[in-house]
Amino acid sequence: MITVLKYLKIGIVFLLIGLGTWAVIANYSVVFSHTVIGEVVDVVRIELPVTLVTKSEADFNSKVFSFAVGIKDQKTGEIHTASSEDRQWAVVHKGNCVEAVYLPYPPWDFRKKGTYFGARLIRLLDKCP
Repeated sequence: MITVLKYLKIGIVFLLIGLGTWAVIANYSVVFSHTVIGEVVDVVRIELPVTLVTKSEADFNSKVFSFAVGIKDQKTGEIHTASSEDRQWAVVHKGNCVEAVYLPYPPWDFRKKGTYFGARLIRLLDKCP
């Protein structure tokens, strides 16, 4: 009876470790995201010079509302860049102060390792303090 409880406890521990690992891997970009507060160096709407023929509206929206975002970090002076499909970037102009969350590509995506996608606009201010 004691050995059954012992194996049950070990099984539960391994199950919890497995679930925790799965949760981190599945949500890697959110878990390891970082927030940047600073001045917008540039935000450019990427325009495609071709006619889009897509299977779904979601695919169409992701292509039409694509932006390249560059923000100069207030603290370090480093310029952070990312791509984004967030329509909120359409109202942001060069010189505005923003708070944005940058989502990194996971390290197992070797072609995009170390770069960011999905810059999410959190706050928009006229000028940085």
